[in-house]
Amino acid sequence: MRKWRNDFNNTSTYNPGYDLFDDWDLVASSLKTQYGYSIRKEIDSLDWGELISDIAGLKGDTPLGNIIRIRKEKDPEVLKKFTPEEIKIRNEWLNKSASQISEENYEQAMESIKNMFKSMAKSEVR
Repeated sequence: MRKWRNDFNNTSTYNPGYDLFDDWDLVASSLKTQYGYSIRKEIDSLDWGELISDIAGLKGDTPLGNIIRIRKEKDPEVLKKFTPEEIKIRNEWLNKSASQISEENYEQAMESIKNMFKSMAKSEVR
């Protein structure tokens, strides 16, 4: 029987295609484009959950949506038609994502080693 994995619980595999901090200008312009409000003017009055829902609901015709489409494209036929700028955008994102995954894997490995030593120390005390 196949066991299904919920990728949303495993943050190391979930990649939304944007970085909330690095892409803040794209987020702001996309919210303005799609919903008509300026996040910079209304940040104090917005509920965090509502803001996240608005960001998650951004369509592909917004500035952020277009960048995400470029970054996450996997179809070889579509990739062949990418402009040099689109290739650059996608490659920068892939390189950034790869470096973050490596750091996360390193942290997980270090945590596993630490736990192994703790368990060995506990078994020696008994």
